[in-house]
Order: sequence, then structure tokens, then C-alpha cells
Amino acid sequence: MKKFIPFLILFLLVISCKTKDDVVYFNGIDSKDNIIGIDSYMPTYHIDDELIIIVNAIDSEAARPFNQNTVSYSDDIRMSYGRERIQSYIIDPEGNIDFPVLGKVKIAGLNREQATNLFVNKLKDYIKEPIVNIRTLNYKITVLGEVARPGTYTATNERVTLIEALGMAGDLTIYGERENVLVIHDYDGKKTFTRVNLKSKDLFDSPAYYLSQNDVVYVEPNKTQARASGIGPSTGVIFSSLGILLSTTALIITIINTSSN
Repeated sequence: MKKFIPFLILFLLVISCKTKDDVVYFNGIDSKDNIIGIDSYMPTYHIDDELIIIVNAIDSEAARPFNQNTVSYSDDIRMSYGRERIQSYIIDPEGNIDFPVLGKVKIAGLNREQATNLFVNKLKDYIKEPIVNIRTLNYKITVLGEVARPGTYTATNERVTLIEALGMAGDLTIYGERENVLVIHDYDGKKTFTRVNLKSKDLFDSPAYYLSQNDVVYVEPNKTQARASGIGPSTGVIFSSLGILLSTTALIITIINTSSN
């Protein structure tokens, strides 16, 4: 029995150990490697995107009819007033926005550069040298599962990578499965599912490396955490009882051996 106890302790230590490669990202990247990512990626506008579009020109009065009025808004519906911003546009189910003077303009499926050029070309018939700035207000990413701070995050720009999204959520916990991160992409109601291995340098070539509006990132628990989740209060009592039993048995054997000597 005394010989069995050290082996039991060693077994528990072995099954709880993790190697460095289990938690390190981007394994296999050498300092000489020159990984070329898909930096040409440009997100496109989708149905229900909320945009602010500002038109400027040399003659500011000429540009005024093409700009929305400022409105007061608040994140708290109980407040009767709030901060001011220019009224936004919502892309309708047909992919259009209703733009002052120009009427319906279809921009779903276009990236920011394409949409900007579209407006500039249309506005040239009305004002000289128009300047158009477009900004997305509701560019949000949701990160769930084994991360430090799961939740929905508003991106500060329109090109967010999977690594940046995980950084917003405080990175994976030690129990997060790094080889099988799920990215759920929602494009106008159609969902696609992509699995990503954070430990592989192939991550940078993945179609899920750049995230889109309303994407969901899910980090599932690894085997260690999955096993631990099955340990409830009753299981803890069982292990405690077994520990006491082993200790008592070892004590009795020791006393008997001492008495025999």
C-alpha cells in the first residue's frame, strides 16, 4: 500500500501537466519565414449595417443638402437627451439606403472604397469636387467560450482580425481549445462555419482570419476542462472520502508494521 501511494500521486501529476506546445500560438514559424497574409481584404457592407455618410466640398453650402441632420441619442432609453451625432443610414433588405437628393442607392456588397467612389460619381452632377466619408457604426464581434472576458465588442475600425478579437476578449484561458476555434460568419442571413487552428501558421491564410460584421468566435473547452466540468459537489465528496480512506489505511499499515517490529 505504501508503494502504491507515490504512484497514485505521480499519476495525478502526469494527467494534469501540459506541455509548452499545448498553449503556444503559431507553432512552426521560423524567424526567416515571410508569411504574406490576405492584407488586400476589404469588408463589404451588409443588410442592416448602420452607416454615417458625410459629404464635403469646396463650397460647404452646396454640400449641405446631401448631409443628414444631427440628432440627440443616448445608450440609456430612460434619458430624454444625450450626445449629438449625425443621423445614420440603415441598409434595407434590398441593400439600399435612402440618400438625400439622390434617392435610393444600392451599396450592399460594396466595400468602403467602392461605395465612396459611387457617391462621388453621383454627386459630381450636383457639386464640384465632392468628398465623401463613410463610417460603420455597428461593426460588432461576439467572442464566447473559454476566454477571459466573453461578450460582444464594437470594433474601432472595419478590418478586425481573429487575433484582435481574441485580444479584445482578454485572450484564451488556459482551458481554451487552441486547435479548433469556431468562427461563425453571418452574411445577410446565410451562416458559414470555419474551424481555425491558432497553433498553426496557416491561420494567416484562413478565410476566417479577417472577421466581418456580426461574426461570432467560439472557443470551446479543451479535454482537461471538459473532464473538470463533470466534477460536481458529489464527485468532490467521493474523492475526499477516498483520500481519507487511503490516508487511514496507510496509517493502519504503518502502525501494524511498527508493532510487528
